[in-house]
Amino acid sequence: MMWIYKDTEITPEVIGDSYGFVYIITNKLTSRRYIGRKYFTKAGYKTTNGKRKKIRVSSGWENYWGSNKVLLDDVKKLGEENFTRLIIKLCRNRSECAYWETHYIFQCEALLSDRFYNEWVSCKISKRNVIDKKT
Repeated sequence: MMWIYKDTEITPEVIGDSYGFVYIITNKLTSRRYIGRKYFTKAGYKTTNGKRKKIRVSSGWENYWGSNKVLLDDVKKLGEENFTRLIIKLCRNRSECAYWETHYIFQCEALLSDRFYNEWVSCKISKRNVIDKKT
């Protein structure tokens, strides 16, 4: 299953210099949804000439299905073909990802509804990284 963004399968060209994304995974059989965020890369290390250097490596986002146990159990039990993975927002930094994920969770009242897999929300947001990027 590919990630879809603006009715198109996501490609490196679409990703550009984005840091991560906010997404909705939908169970096609029940319409139950999950809102989350994922970064395209994560911290990694490389040893060169005996020195350890911090680098960015792929986060495995292509095969990611969220962090919610109930959702993951449903994907395993029902099959990936019964779910859609939609990217709703590309973000330029960590704070922007946190802001927009939290925004959509609250906007949809995901924590108050059984129509969502979401069970909790946590965020750390720096105003300077999102103040002028509101869209």
